[in-house]
Amino acid sequence: MTDIEQLQGDLLGAIAAADTPEALEAARVGALGKQGSVTALLKTLGGMAPEERQVQGPRIQGLREAVSNAIGERKAAMDRALLDQRLASETIDMSLPIAGLQSGSVHPVSQVMDELAEIFADLGFAVATGPEIEDDWHNFTALNIPETHPARAMHDTFYFDRVDGENRKMLLRTHTSPVQIRTMVTTPPPIRIIAPGRTYRSDSDATHTPMFHQVEGLVIDRGITLGHLKWTLETFVKAYFERDDIVLRLRPSYFPFTEPSMEVDVGYTLVKGKRTIGGAEPDGWMEILGSGMVHPKVIAACGLDPHEWQGFAFGCGIDRLAMLKYGMDDLRAFFDGDLRWLRHYGFAALDVPTLSGGVGA
Repeated sequence: MTDIEQLQGDLLGAIAAADTPEALEAARVGALGKQGSVTALLKTLGGMAPEERQVQGPRIQGLREAVSNAIGERKAAMDRALLDQRLASETIDMSLPIAGLQSGSVHPVSQVMDELAEIFADLGFAVATGPEIEDDWHNFTALNIPETHPARAMHDTFYFDRVDGENRKMLLRTHTSPVQIRTMVTTPPPIRIIAPGRTYRSDSDATHTPMFHQVEGLVIDRGITLGHLKWTLETFVKAYFERDDIVLRLRPSYFPFTEPSMEVDVGYTLVKGKRTIGGAEPDGWMEILGSGMVHPKVIAACGLDPHEWQGFAFGCGIDRLAMLKYGMDDLRAFFDGDLRWLRHYGFAALDVPTLSGGVGA
């Protein structure tokens, strides 16, 4: 056994025997420090003849690499052992209250989405979802929105610089109505769904943001009439605002995807100068959603016979519903990420609405 092999055995033995970080560091300094044994051997390479350096160089470098690897492996093993020891000895009682920190809150939009899901589940509606990146057929064409409609304009819609496999323009959906189309195409009637989700339009002020939330409802069945729509909306609004004295007013309007179409107003009363939803004798009216009977062309575009199947649809802004129920006056604050705002308007994580316990906050 040569001197280098003997030295390597001694150094690796010392490294393996090191049982503390301090002992391992001492072994490292003794081998690889400025005055270390391996460092001393490396310094001798400069005084060797080329032939001797060619033989001894790889051996000394191999020694240095073996010692370095052994030190790294031993240090990793010590770190793992120390972590295991800490994990075994340290525990956290997750049932204790948070010390010095503000507890988390449910965002008002999430709260309202939960409330809507609970209300409509009680009415027999399922929740449907769809992609936020849509094609123009699902977002516009199948909904009977003509090519010249202003909603298709670049200043209203966020388009992508690409098309899908069927050469359809891609865009960020401007409403959740494409979910209705996808449901009618893939699901045999009867259909009863709500479609909550994020939507996008190029608009921004105190009551509009480029990204906002909508919920739309769709019913497709035989013999559906305006009476079914009116009853559904009245039941929904009374449950949501938790008042029985809700009065609705339906005004004729126009939407390409419904015929006839109606804007729906809810009556409000003035309490200390502020509008409060409800009141048997309203002081005024506030528009809250749009609705109507599904246009026969939309039903036919989805492969259904409009002579056999009829339906109604409605849609409203979830953010606006939250503002009306919980007294918020600026939509932009919903997306500012201000924790002070959320602590004021947010909901406790355990205050989840249920059908038996109600939806009140």
